[in-house]
Amino acid sequence: MFIGLMSGTSLDGLDIALCYFEPEYQLLHSRCFEFPDDIKQRTLPFMSSQPQSIDELMILDRDLATFAAEAILIFLHDHRIDPKEVNAIGYHGQTLRHRPDEGCSLQVGNPHILAEMTGIDVIADFRRRDLAAGGEGAPLVPAFHHFLTEKMRRPFALLNLGGIANLSLFTANGEIQGFDTGPANTLIDQWIYQHKGVHFDAEGTWAATGAINHPLLNTLLDEPYFQRAAPKSTGRETFNLEWLNHKLTGFNQLAPEDIQATLTELSAVTIADALKQANLTNCQLILCGGGAKNGYLIERLKEHLPDFTTVSSDQLGWSADAMEAAAFAWLAWAFQNKKAGNIPAVTGAFGPRRLGALYPA
Repeated sequence: MFIGLMSGTSLDGLDIALCYFEPEYQLLHSRCFEFPDDIKQRTLPFMSSQPQSIDELMILDRDLATFAAEAILIFLHDHRIDPKEVNAIGYHGQTLRHRPDEGCSLQVGNPHILAEMTGIDVIADFRRRDLAAGGEGAPLVPAFHHFLTEKMRRPFALLNLGGIANLSLFTANGEIQGFDTGPANTLIDQWIYQHKGVHFDAEGTWAATGAINHPLLNTLLDEPYFQRAAPKSTGRETFNLEWLNHKLTGFNQLAPEDIQATLTELSAVTIADALKQANLTNCQLILCGGGAKNGYLIERLKEHLPDFTTVSSDQLGWSADAMEAAAFAWLAWAFQNKKAGNIPAVTGAFGPRRLGALYPA
């Protein structure tokens, strides 16, 4: 069995998934451990464009790994599982910067600490091998989606609604595509935190009280990333409060809830446009990630995609909350079995590559 760890750009917590992949995929247990406020507040500045202290970065690298190791030990203890029963941990780490245009991506969380504290082999540093091979280093989840859905009838699409929205597209002719469409929750979360002091818009209830402002929406859509062809990936480096405040110039009269409604519409429109541009219509759209619980976002998405059948991955027996963590458990399994962890058509890499590096216990 394999453990997968994932924490995304939203910093809502560390997701843990314990999985089997042979003879077939089975999620045994999963849980989300919320980050302590101290770690969250020390992480956020490194995700901005402002220079930060290298000393503080080293300490954060240590503390994120220590938190992850403690969470794993609690998780295994609660389920009465001996760490010796676990083959390996697939550890994504916390992305601080993702700059595929420069061939760079930085995840922190020292894997050596994780291996030392848990006594379990750790596979980590997945993205940089794909980057070294000319790829974007993201998204990596489509490779797991392909493993998961090999027997499903095509066409269909999987949509992961994390901080960033990413699509895995499985066409009728056998092609696999995948890319980040743009923000899913990240701007929504940052805006509500600034105005309400809460970390996410539960069910999209605050956004639903506002009115979509179409002139602002058009201004937000005038972002070059949305016009870029795939392969492409993005993150908080582009879609942050600094970006948003620049776009809000001239819209100071809008109520905060109207801006929240418009940010939610931005997520829905850019996802829908991406599906239409990929010529994928009239098929099943499978939702996963935290944003799958945002009722207002899903309502807006359905409005723009009337020909799609929209279902949660939960309805197909795949936990929507644990999907990304399970993907990194799968990447650890793929590494141990000497299988490629990327899809070159998705990331743009020169070819299939075995992703990750081993940090033995």
